[in-house]
Amino acid sequence: MTSVRSAMLGALILIAGIIASPASAQNWQCAPFARMVSGIEIYGNAGTWWDQAEGRFERGRTPRVGSVMVMKPFARMRVGHVAMVSGVVSTREITVTHANWSRRGGVERDVRVVDVSAGNDWSEVRVWYAGNGNLGTTSYPTYGFVHAGRPATQFAEARSGGAGAPRAALR
Repeated sequence: MTSVRSAMLGALILIAGIIASPASAQNWQCAPFARMVSGIEIYGNAGTWWDQAEGRFERGRTPRVGSVMVMKPFARMRVGHVAMVSGVVSTREITVTHANWSRRGGVERDVRVVDVSAGNDWSEVRVWYAGNGNLGTTSYPTYGFVHAGRPATQFAEARSGGAGAPRAALR
């Protein structure tokens, strides 16, 4: 009887662990993740966000916390990439929170991005890459930043532990 109870308890613990898996275990794509944490309601591939934002959201070349950096399709990154600005370090450095960059489907928080454009206009960046523990060696072209009409509430709640925040996705 004790071995049956132990087996049942073990099975329950295993099932609970599977059901309670964090959202970070989800296989995230960059666009749905950026939409979730920024509140910018744009759908489709990352490379289409810049054009879709026209007339709906403010766009610009200056990063702001909560805005979304839109990277152009480039080389192996055929559909572009989007990442939410989580911090502004200086005029040439920001941090971003994004998905599907260093690890397929994984989420990375507060990673370093540096403006390497000749005109200091954020038209070309280098992004931190987990594979080498530093900035990647490739410079990526960007369209600029799509600015939310309001602060990225979900992200602020997630960082502070507010109710309804997507905390697990940001761990």
